[in-house]
Amino acid sequence: MGELQQYVQKIGRRAREASRFLARTSTAKKDDALRFMASEIAKNEDVLLAANARDVARARQDNLEEALIDRLSLTPINIKGMIEGLEQIADLPDPIGEIDGLHYRPTGIQVGRMRVPLGVIGIIYESRPNVTADAAGLCLKAGNSAILRGGSEAIHSNQAIAACVKEGLKRAGLPEDAVQVIDVVDREVVSHLVKMTEFVDVIVPRGGKGLIEMISRESAIPVIKHLHGVCHVYIDAFADIDKAVQIADNAKTQRYGTCNTMESLLVHTSVAGDVLKKLAPIYLAKQVELRGDKRACSLVPAMTQASQEDWVTEYLAPILSIKVVDSLDEAIDHINAFGSHHTDAIVTDHFGHAQRFLTEVDSSSVMVNASTRFADGFEYGLGAEIGISTDKIHARGPVGLEGLTSQKYIVIGDGHIRG
Repeated sequence: MGELQQYVQKIGRRAREASRFLARTSTAKKDDALRFMASEIAKNEDVLLAANARDVARARQDNLEEALIDRLSLTPINIKGMIEGLEQIADLPDPIGEIDGLHYRPTGIQVGRMRVPLGVIGIIYESRPNVTADAAGLCLKAGNSAILRGGSEAIHSNQAIAACVKEGLKRAGLPEDAVQVIDVVDREVVSHLVKMTEFVDVIVPRGGKGLIEMISRESAIPVIKHLHGVCHVYIDAFADIDKAVQIADNAKTQRYGTCNTMESLLVHTSVAGDVLKKLAPIYLAKQVELRGDKRACSLVPAMTQASQEDWVTEYLAPILSIKVVDSLDEAIDHINAFGSHHTDAIVTDHFGHAQRFLTEVDSSSVMVNASTRFADGFEYGLGAEIGISTDKIHARGPVGLEGLTSQKYIVIGDGHIRG
């Protein structure tokens, strides 16, 4: 066994031991740890910003894409979000131990299902250092230990946040091994982690499509994932135009480098002229490159012709593809064919069209008259999210506390035997 494999095995063994301790830890103690983590992050804001500045400077030196640098960067607002996320998780009900559907069978036994931790969760992520705090908090509240492997570009930020997390665990009297951050940047570590079936129960990758495809291909452990976010806003024939413009602007330009940012705009032909007359100047003023089909291009001279590839591309950049459609059916068909089943929205005042969109669009989050940027665990009241799943088994959409648990059957009897 090589040195790196031994290193990962040691982390896995410690995580398994910590997970057994957490499985019997009280809600009060977990909540104390979460609040202590939040207070440590608040106390060490300057340390976190300084560590992040080192990472950002190195990223610029290495000529990383602006979208990656945006996700890498920490600000006082980001840090406040981490603190609020941990505090919100502490305020949420503890799912562990909940019993559903307990009922008597004809034999006299009682059968139900109890919510339990998954055990050890390995999280592999790129760029976003806030994931270190979010993942630690969610895993802990759900009774799981976590092994975190951030990208090399965020190593100093992740280590600084991890120090706050460990101090919070220590202050609460919980094992520091409940959250471990791998500090080796060698990518071989990931290959060992995703095959460590004896110690890790679930893998959650967060990052670009290439990373997630690689982990899904190599992992011997179940993976909770989404590959990418090709998100749509469809402006219906019955949309309020001013409302539609506001939503479509926010969905694209509020932040470019996130998986819930709109990448394709669909507009019904009956309102396309009015909508694009108002929207195009907004996008162009913000230097968003517009790529459209023939009808969209005819309405906006500054727009270039979209290729077939544009309809399936997650830009994570100020680029937007635009298509004019003839019906709600065409919009739904386009989204289901070219989208990534992440987040899609309709803008309409027609109740029937809204209901059809909610029912027929096959995505993990479907919205009516709201920006796709709301597809987020914090915005959904989950406290934070460990990721977004576009899978259909177990967890789907933003993965919060419940998505980090499982259920087991429990049977209660009084000397019952099977005849």
